[in-house]
Amino acid sequence: MLEFLKRPVVVTAEVNLTVVALAAAGLLSRLWQLTYPRAVVFDEVYYGQYISFYMKRVFFLDDSGPPFGHMLLALGGYIGGFDGNFLWNRIGAEYSSNVPVWSLRLLPALAGALSVPVAYQIVAELHFSHCTAMGAALLMLIENALITQSRLMLLESLLIFFNLLAVLSYLKFSNSQKHSPFSPAWWFWLTLTGVACSCAVGVKYMGVFTYLLVLAVAAVHAWQLIGDKALSHVCVFCHLLARAVALLVLPLFLYLLFFYVHLMLLYRSGPHDQIMSSAFQASLEGGLARITQGQPLEVAFGSQVTLRSVSGKPLPCWLHSHQNTYPMIYENGRGSSHQQQVTCYPFKDVNNWWIVKDPGRHQLVVSSPPRPVRHGDLVQLVHGMTTRFLNTHDVAAPLSPHAQEVSCYIDYNISMPSQNLWRLDIVNRNSDTEIWKTILSEVRFVHLNTSAVLKLSGAHLPDWGFRQLEVVGERVSRGESTVWNVEEHRYGRSQEQREREVELHSPTQVDISRNLSFMARFSELQWKMLALRSEDSEHKYSSSPLDWVTLDTNIAYWLHPRTSAQIHLLGNVVVWTSAGLATLLYALLFL
Repeated sequence: MLEFLKRPVVVTAEVNLTVVALAAAGLLSRLWQLTYPRAVVFDEVYYGQYISFYMKRVFFLDDSGPPFGHMLLALGGYIGGFDGNFLWNRIGAEYSSNVPVWSLRLLPALAGALSVPVAYQIVAELHFSHCTAMGAALLMLIENALITQSRLMLLESLLIFFNLLAVLSYLKFSNSQKHSPFSPAWWFWLTLTGVACSCAVGVKYMGVFTYLLVLAVAAVHAWQLIGDKALSHVCVFCHLLARAVALLVLPLFLYLLFFYVHLMLLYRSGPHDQIMSSAFQASLEGGLARITQGQPLEVAFGSQVTLRSVSGKPLPCWLHSHQNTYPMIYENGRGSSHQQQVTCYPFKDVNNWWIVKDPGRHQLVVSSPPRPVRHGDLVQLVHGMTTRFLNTHDVAAPLSPHAQEVSCYIDYNISMPSQNLWRLDIVNRNSDTEIWKTILSEVRFVHLNTSAVLKLSGAHLPDWGFRQLEVVGERVSRGESTVWNVEEHRYGRSQEQREREVELHSPTQVDISRNLSFMARFSELQWKMLALRSEDSEHKYSSSPLDWVTLDTNIAYWLHPRTSAQIHLLGNVVVWTSAGLATLLYALLFL
């Protein structure tokens, strides 16, 4: 110990001055006057809204990609003390004094700056010369489009950085594999590869292509390890297991973690709630949860309910009726039953309420104790405001002549045996005796006489139907458009029952926050994001890849309202032209 104290402690470190210089140049080009312009530029108008939602813990849905990129932007706002109080209503709006513009744009700028030295190291790890690596880094440094994207509150620079980091990490890991497998550096670069791949996918789905590239190269290398006779079977197994955990299990875990944090942060009801299911909405604080809190869980004969279409396409809507009838003759000359219209209405309304009636009894109130409705039971649905039965019959629907018309027909006081009967089919049941539950149960209604299933066709009725959505009866029909769930629910009571309410059995109440697991919320949110993305119409600024290769297009990001100052997304002519020619030349040489 004394000998150790007598000797000086020497610490050595290698510093690549080229990497330092490139990082400094990247930081200068991306951070200099970062707050200019102090106005909303292009897609900052959208991402700024999402940041405000994070600051206020309000749920939102963005189909452009998973939430990790949005959370990074929100982190910048959190660091700057942003309270979320800014109206992101138009491009060009001047930022108020409470908006920390520098902080909000900081993380994209840092990602863009660090991409420059990372590009240098990638080329160096591929064993090209120092001059070649330096040239690649300089091309990244001076590229106009990359600079523009990096200096704004956008996700592209974050995506590019994590893509490059994933490639660099795997190259570092692959090179250390030759010299020191299972060393700390080996584990670090392998783990960082999985983390970077997950982050790239978590920012935008375009990151999947880089992830697939890394997986493909890793698969080739793994195949070579399997064929290496110098390695024992145990060693090969350990190599494969390490790669599977780092490149498959870890990215999946992190991807789920991004959504977990996202849903933990956004626990309040928001403007995008209507897109989600009733169960998801009820799990959020406020909104539907405030309406449904304390309502009975089990649907009974005599229950008063609203029925929401599970599909939510083209709009979230509720089964609805009103006193207006179908036209006697349609414009195409076809006739109708001229009975009371049944539609699906995309707004909450008193005409959305229905009573679940027992066909064997005349009463429209819940008995004491309540008799729950189960899978397979026959029910009649009585419209609350007009007291007419829901029915379908062999008359062509107004806009879907291949399907049956659905109408409200005859008052419930008029006795008509075996008419207007529907069989309840609980789609997500666990047993054939399961009870129909509020919000949680997804059900189909099968008409007893015609075997037609109650379905939302999605077509908008003409003016005589108030542009509401058509509901039809369709035989042997499947899909979400035939599935409904009870959203709002109350027990119908007579005056005598209300007076004796204290003596009645207290029904089980809905508590969705306990019933809806994280995986259920994640699955629904993921599916909604992908579904909305697939339905997206063409963006007005969209262009073909060839337009960018030839630089025949650009995007005007911002225009100063008083001067001629402008920001355009436009590639560097030298960089893009040389890159296009080099790609063509490489393809020819490869062939």
